[in-house]
Amino acid sequence: MRGTVSFYLFLSFAVALTACGEGGRQPDQLDLQSGWRFQTGDDLAYARADFDDSGWGEIAVDQTWNRQGLPEYAGFAWYRIKVMIPSSLKANAVLADSLVLNLGRIDDFDQVFLNGRLIGENLNNIRQPTEPTTAFKDLNYSFWHLNRRYTLPSNDSTINWDGENMIAVRVYDWGGLGGIYSGDLNIRIPRESDYLTVDIRSGEFESEGDRFKKRIKLGNSSSGYDIDGECEIRVVNNITEEVVFRQKTPLRISPAQEREVSFSIDKPRESTTIHYQFAVDAASDARLLSEGVPYILTPSPGEKPRINGALIYGQRAKRPFLYRIAATGERPLAFAAAGLPAGLELNTESGIITGSVETAGSYEVKLTAANRHGSDQKTLEIVIGDQLALTPPLGWNSWNCWGLSITQEQVYAAARSFIDLGLADHGWTFVNIDDGWEIKGDSEAPQRTPGGEILTNEKFPDMRKLGEQIHALGLKLGIYSSPGDLTCGGYTGSYQHEQQDARTFAEWGVDYLKYDLCSYRNLMTDQNAVEELLPPYQLMQEALSRIDRDIVYSICEYGNGRVWEWGESVGGNLWRTTGDIWDDWDRLYQIGFGQVEAAEYAGPGHWNDPDMLVLGWIGWGPDLHQTLLTPDEQYTHVSLWALLSAPLLLGNDLTRMDDFTLNLITNDEVLAIDQDRLGRQAIPVIRTENIEVWRKELADGSIAFGIFNIGDNRREYNLDLSLLGIEAEVTLRDVWRQQDVGRYRKSFGMTLPAHGVVLMRTVGE
Repeated sequence: MRGTVSFYLFLSFAVALTACGEGGRQPDQLDLQSGWRFQTGDDLAYARADFDDSGWGEIAVDQTWNRQGLPEYAGFAWYRIKVMIPSSLKANAVLADSLVLNLGRIDDFDQVFLNGRLIGENLNNIRQPTEPTTAFKDLNYSFWHLNRRYTLPSNDSTINWDGENMIAVRVYDWGGLGGIYSGDLNIRIPRESDYLTVDIRSGEFESEGDRFKKRIKLGNSSSGYDIDGECEIRVVNNITEEVVFRQKTPLRISPAQEREVSFSIDKPRESTTIHYQFAVDAASDARLLSEGVPYILTPSPGEKPRINGALIYGQRAKRPFLYRIAATGERPLAFAAAGLPAGLELNTESGIITGSVETAGSYEVKLTAANRHGSDQKTLEIVIGDQLALTPPLGWNSWNCWGLSITQEQVYAAARSFIDLGLADHGWTFVNIDDGWEIKGDSEAPQRTPGGEILTNEKFPDMRKLGEQIHALGLKLGIYSSPGDLTCGGYTGSYQHEQQDARTFAEWGVDYLKYDLCSYRNLMTDQNAVEELLPPYQLMQEALSRIDRDIVYSICEYGNGRVWEWGESVGGNLWRTTGDIWDDWDRLYQIGFGQVEAAEYAGPGHWNDPDMLVLGWIGWGPDLHQTLLTPDEQYTHVSLWALLSAPLLLGNDLTRMDDFTLNLITNDEVLAIDQDRLGRQAIPVIRTENIEVWRKELADGSIAFGIFNIGDNRREYNLDLSLLGIEAEVTLRDVWRQQDVGRYRKSFGMTLPAHGVVLMRTVGE
């Protein structure tokens, strides 16, 4: 998300922090949580200690600038604060060799100045005099989720002990949320425990049969201090609250050394958490960390054939047709399709249906999948008319994994993973390229041919071939562009070339277009004005309507102007209702549980899109990490998105798939809730401080519902079924476990872990 605005906050005052505690005792750190001044724009004069910032406003550092009057701002901004650093801080410290600046999390990039000198940049200390440049913002991956910690030797002449010091932070945000937004901001002298480096490798487990082996890495970052202490590990079942494993390990780590602590536990069958406690020195509180343990609820598919996926499919007449029958079961499978409309043919080995249908209409096709263990039959309704995406798209998008570093090889590897991992057997179809395939806007290389056709960069040498390869797998190719002259990443957009680009996309075999507002906002006076938002999306819709290929149209303008109210009118098949998501519970909660007002606008062919799934190995660039969502939060994520009839777009490295993530996205009963042909979006029927219950009506008359514990503690809960509209005795089915749990008349009780869910549906008689 991009934009430039001028903005001044309302309050303005200067502040000098001093260090004083009870009875005159100096504290061991200086708080930097308040007193920051703020200004958008960029000028290196802002780093100087003598710069007059009296005209700047105040800003909080526990939330992004987007929540403080700058909802769409991206680009440069500066934070400044004056602070008195007393020499007693180091005089009374156990260790006094350096000064530590903890600046919390910063989205996306930062340079830090002390008294006019650059001392830190994007997590790295800068010790020698270095002239600042803007290159710090030009990386292909962001540091938005990492805490900034910078250090200086305590004898560094830059520090003005017992005097006034100016800290200035130069921030660059490349889109979405921006600024200093969380963490404990302070200045202090290090303790012994500060030199203990801990990497619990959150979410990473080695599978050894029925057990998980876990390794954590500990280190001593000091150059002259031994670390002595203890590491305690406790594993707790969150449902029973029983401690199922405990291990204490003495720690002695020499300077600049590392060691590994490992342990092995039984694979859990329900919500479980590992708690780590590291005790090092008496002056420090024990460091506490925790992580959830993956637990698999869904049984594996059987050897007998089962046809999966949506059983209604829309296409336009006389357009290229491509549909892959999704089916599990022991291979090889033999496929049949009785009642195919004229112009279509089935490959009986692959289950891929291709061709073109001349005549509009609704066609019922009896699908069969058979192997040596038996067969399965389902009826597919093929609707040849004027609507695409009769159920929400299921697929993958490159952004949350590779960001701007995406390559043609990585896209095809993702497509191959759809087949090799069996994702296509559960209905996953679209393989979508996000930003980064075009020529950079500031490149000396031509961005288009002399005739105006858009060019690809060196990472995508043959887009047409890529389309052919993906279609040969029975899958579909997606691409990305912007109505502006530049994309969000600064690559070539479609501005004034809409018809040419639509035609080029069709020639490449594109089946899905994500159209991201980005730099077009520079042409707008009000980014929430519907009359300004409609034209660029209408223009591309008209271009798409004139080509001879069906392309699902994804509108991405972050929910501006209440897009759900007008997205369908400009041909949108789906539209983003929010800003970007990331792997954080607060962000997941804010987006997922904030979809109520858009619910009535969702339906076949036009869907609300609360952004992609943040599961598995992700990272927005070449450096990936396991999602920071706990397993319970991941079950909540997928359950809620299914109830919302949301497009399900994976964003992880599919070549690095663990059993838990694969199980999470291949539960056909969960996917069936999302793909239900009625297309009704769930709405909440119960909303309390800690519990939310969301209800979704399904096409067969049954009801799907999720009971979500949005609180931070385990909850016992008894659901009054009448609040769901259930008055008679009914059979309830646990959708994740794919088993009936019994018959209930008035209420249904359960235990919910923190941020966890129970996903149910009623079963017809």
